[in-house]
Amino acid sequence: MNKLNKFDLIATGLAIFSMLFGAGNLVYPIKVGLLSGKHNLIGFLGFLITAVLLPLMGLVAMILYNGNYKEFFGRLGKTAGKIMIAICMIIIGPGLVIPRIVSVAQVMIAPFLPFAALQGQGVLSLFLFSIIFLGITFLGSVKENNIVNLLGYVISPILLISLVTVIVKGLLTAQTAVQVTETPTQIFKKSMLIGYGTLDLLGTIFFASIIITIIIHKMYKDRCNSICLKKLAFFGLKAGAIGVSLLAIIYFGMSFLGAYHGHGIVDNGQAFKDIVFKIIGRYGAAILGTAALMACLSTSIGLSAVGAEYIQKDVFKNKIGYIASLILVLIASIPLSTYGLNKVLEITGGPLVFIGYPLLIALTLCNILYKLFGFKYVKTPVLVTFIIAFASYYIF
Repeated sequence: MNKLNKFDLIATGLAIFSMLFGAGNLVYPIKVGLLSGKHNLIGFLGFLITAVLLPLMGLVAMILYNGNYKEFFGRLGKTAGKIMIAICMIIIGPGLVIPRIVSVAQVMIAPFLPFAALQGQGVLSLFLFSIIFLGITFLGSVKENNIVNLLGYVISPILLISLVTVIVKGLLTAQTAVQVTETPTQIFKKSMLIGYGTLDLLGTIFFASIIITIIIHKMYKDRCNSICLKKLAFFGLKAGAIGVSLLAIIYFGMSFLGAYHGHGIVDNGQAFKDIVFKIIGRYGAAILGTAALMACLSTSIGLSAVGAEYIQKDVFKNKIGYIASLILVLIASIPLSTYGLNKVLEITGGPLVFIGYPLLIALTLCNILYKLFGFKYVKTPVLVTFIIAFASYYIF
């Protein structure tokens, strides 16, 4: 048994941060700033609830369940739990999130690539970019046990340095806030809904599972009793606190950029790119490309590993290996990636998220209450949440 030290704690915390800070995180905090203007603090607080506190809640839940997402979803019933896991895997994998990552990366990085064939928005250009980007993702996630080290020691520090450089320069050069017409109450509500789009609660549940599994294998060679699980739970909570705190700090900085440097910028997936160039000028290309690549790769690597593990163990029952499963996940992510960022963001704002996400929130809350206070109800609260979410989206 190896001992978990401070370096492991920091690396794991940074890995959690970089896994959560992906493609959508380059879009949504800026959007909050553009929406909020001088009321940015109010907008950020709304965003904080759904984009930071919800992932923290998911992390706590998975620690209480020792990283076992099957047990977590299983409280809905055996069949219902399997169906919800499958839906979640589709969403965080080829059905939405991985293509969104590829699309954001293409928008942010492609203008600086040397090949003109990769710079356009046509299907062929997106296809070629997807192949290259997902190929790099494959190299980063092919060795599952090295993911935490890769993200914690390499990708996350580069990502943080890039983002902090832009944010600090933005703070020092800020002038007047963008003009907004929304009231503070409206801004708070809309910012909460924007936070839904990050899907970080969903990511946290499965990221925590794979991180705990990797650490158990690394430190205990899969022989982990109740004592070591308690140690891992405390370790995971501290690492998660590091990751989520970094997430909140960067989110606030980016929302500030949107609020005070978003003049004349259209609210779309390219807002971050436009703001970086406005703040740093022509030198912004390197920083923008680095931040975007690290942000997108970190989440893509983590999600691909989660999906591959699910395909290997649950779909094919270990009849195929991890690498073959990883290849299947990445190939399946190509089709939607060729539709472009606007189309993918349109799907993110649809019923899949605004009806399905509240169900996951209700399930997470019920599971935490069950573990801490013996609250046994789960199916009824989730069903009521579904009815309210469905009515809110389609009727109200």
